[in-house]
Amino acid sequence: MNYRFPVRVYYEDTDAAGIVYYANYFRFMERTRTEWLRELGFEQDWLRQEYGVVFVVRSAAAEYLAPARFNDLLWVTGELLDHSRTAMTIRQNVYRQEDGKLLCKGKVGIVSVDIESFRPSPIPAAILEKLKHAE
Repeated sequence: MNYRFPVRVYYEDTDAAGIVYYANYFRFMERTRTEWLRELGFEQDWLRQEYGVVFVVRSAAAEYLAPARFNDLLWVTGELLDHSRTAMTIRQNVYRQEDGKLLCKGKVGIVSVDIESFRPSPIPAAILEKLKHAE
C-alpha cells in the first residue's frame, strides 16, 4: 500500500438502506487520488497551468465485499500498479478503520490528456518518479 486517506461516511453518502451508495466509493477513490498527488507536491490546478495536462478516468472497476454505513471511518488506499507514457493504473481499496475489514476492491485507469486537445499527453516525469517511490 503506497498511500491511505481517511474518509468518514456522512449521511449524504448513504442510500435508503443506510449503507454507502455504490457510486460514492468512486468519489472516495477520487478524493484519495487528489490528496495523494497533493501530498507528493502536485496540485491539480498547478498541473493544468504548469504542464497543460489534466488526468481523466479511462476505466473504473469495483468489487463490493461488505457495506460501509453512516458514520464509519474508512481508509481508502492508492497504489500505482503500472503505467505507460500517458496512462497509469491505480489499485484503490476501501477498508473500515475499526476492524480493518476490506469493503471494496477497486482499480482505476487514469490518462493524462492535453487540456486544449484532450488527446493523450505524457504524464509529467516528476509525478511518475514520486508515485513509484512513495511508500
